[in-house]
Amino acid sequence: GIRYEYGMFAQTIQDGQQVEHPDPWLEDGSPWEFARPDVCHRIGFGGRVEQAAAPGQVAVWHPETVVHAKAYDLLIPGHATERVGTLRLWRSAAPALIDLQAFNLGDYARAAAYKNAYENISWVLYPDDRTPEGRELRLRQEYFFTAASIQDILARHLDEHGRLDNLAAQQAIHLNDSHPAIAVAELMRLLVDEHGWPWPDAWARTRALLSYTNHTLMPEALETWPVELLARVLPRHMQIITRIHQDWMQEAFQAWPGDTARLARVAVIDAQGPRVRMAHLAVLGSHQVNGVSALHGKLLRETVFADFAAHDPARFSHVTNGVSPRRWLAQCNPALARLLDEAIGPPWRRDLDALLGLRAWLDDGAFLARFAAARQANKRHLAAVIAHETGIAVDAASLFDVQVKRIHEYKRQLLNLMHVVWRWQCIRAAPQADWVPRTVILAGKAASGYAAARQIIRLAHDIARVVNADAAMAGRLRLVFLPNYGVSLAEVVMPAADLSQQISLAGTEASGTGNMKLALNGALTLGTADGSTIEIRDCVGEENMFLFGLDAAGVAAWRAHGHLPAEQVARDTRLARVLQAIGGGAFSPEEPGRYRTLVEHLMQVDTYLLTADFDAYLQAQVRTDEAYRQPETWTRRALATVSGMGHFSADRAVAEYARRIWRIRPSG
Repeated sequence: GIRYEYGMFAQTIQDGQQVEHPDPWLEDGSPWEFARPDVCHRIGFGGRVEQAAAPGQVAVWHPETVVHAKAYDLLIPGHATERVGTLRLWRSAAPALIDLQAFNLGDYARAAAYKNAYENISWVLYPDDRTPEGRELRLRQEYFFTAASIQDILARHLDEHGRLDNLAAQQAIHLNDSHPAIAVAELMRLLVDEHGWPWPDAWARTRALLSYTNHTLMPEALETWPVELLARVLPRHMQIITRIHQDWMQEAFQAWPGDTARLARVAVIDAQGPRVRMAHLAVLGSHQVNGVSALHGKLLRETVFADFAAHDPARFSHVTNGVSPRRWLAQCNPALARLLDEAIGPPWRRDLDALLGLRAWLDDGAFLARFAAARQANKRHLAAVIAHETGIAVDAASLFDVQVKRIHEYKRQLLNLMHVVWRWQCIRAAPQADWVPRTVILAGKAASGYAAARQIIRLAHDIARVVNADAAMAGRLRLVFLPNYGVSLAEVVMPAADLSQQISLAGTEASGTGNMKLALNGALTLGTADGSTIEIRDCVGEENMFLFGLDAAGVAAWRAHGHLPAEQVARDTRLARVLQAIGGGAFSPEEPGRYRTLVEHLMQVDTYLLTADFDAYLQAQVRTDEAYRQPETWTRRALATVSGMGHFSADRAVAEYARRIWRIRPSG
């Protein structure tokens, strides 16, 4: 990876709106990091390519600029072992520190600009790519860390073995989504241009070395690059990609002669643009392609990569994600960890399937009381954090209803807020009814250029301002948005959640790991049949969850028949009242039209079918209230949930990758 100086951003909230600030990861250094000054690789950009003059000769790339990739190793100690892993990170550096001639002439700005032009590659994680400059920087970043890593792998292999013909037997290179997909072209460049391999041999070795995990079905996240940009920044790589494309199109034409629509779908270079489809490049350059849950793997084979899977089905599989029990239970929830140690012994930290032993305690009233007490202590801790961070006092005895994740329309935080508005309206209409006290907790960052997601954050704060100030809600309903969500905050939230909201539209969430972390700590899941939530259902039992809404097949059928959200709204007076409150300015009286466009889009388009799932969602929320009225039964269901989470260990996931995809064995 890249040794970024600044993370994605630190989030604060001002007047209900997200504000981004620099997140200086390296400000105070790291005791786990070691510089490797003896390891440096040259990474080129731009320039020209000198074509081979005769058969047997190779092309020579003459880059316009060269950046130095300097290595740093971050140590990752293993658990219950003396072994230590290393995460090698790369910092970009100018070949010379400054333009000394400009400095001596007093042109300090030009002297600094020389240095910055080289080193901005490793400044910021995920630079804003709304501008041409931002998009080019993203491409340079992706090539920088990929090229440095592959050059390093080959150099270390040669040092150890003295030859490259055994490369695939000794190395495995995994492409984590399409960001490093340029590795296909870079590895080919190194083998063909630098080491003189014939193209067919290099291509066979490249595919044997590389494997690829896809993490999303969202079209906008399947990365593409304009041919013009790639040719300008990486001219030799564009030539290599063009040949890969041409060779593949010949093979595809043999497989599907005359099927122009399919040939257009599988092309690496999309003629409309033209643009390079990096996911297609990764698929062609890899010997294995996997999704990250059973449903995701199935949908990859049936939708995004259907043509590739039809051509070569054996290359497609799935490996369901997992989380570390050491961090996401032992470290973040010591009260529960101590209780588990007493009940089933400490080995669950390395073998999470041992959690099945908790089922022997499901009917032990004393154990259930201790389990509930540990959870209640975690809720009091989170309540204190909420008061400190937001100034909002919440009742730790209320149902802690949690949705914490990246803010995105497909994750449907807006559906959550629509439920809050419905509940607020119901309580106002019948304040003396027996309402289950509810604290709804949201957290997450919106990408800086994602206007709709930013508006959802603002809406959450506007609703919270009204709801939390309403005297009729006292002890009945609170809405909280915790700023600057990250791992440290998650370690406080996960152990304290009663309810885990996993409400993405079925077929849009590849897997998710927040659902695993929450369930592992005893939260009951309210969710759709999407991603790995389906597998959680299979492991913990549907009776211990609150599932609702369309499944992936239902979503496809609904869309095929023409979803008319305005008709849904007309049929459901509850939905109409909720949208009228949001769009009519009930939560933004100083600017009544603030959310009118958001509501109009929902009424006209509703891309993620919030209106279609609204009724089922409210029914699931009612079932949740009914279950929470029975504390002992809720606690038993929470313990049953924990007991079924053994499958979702990162240890199992990594072992599957090692055995099935990388073809390596544990070293002991």
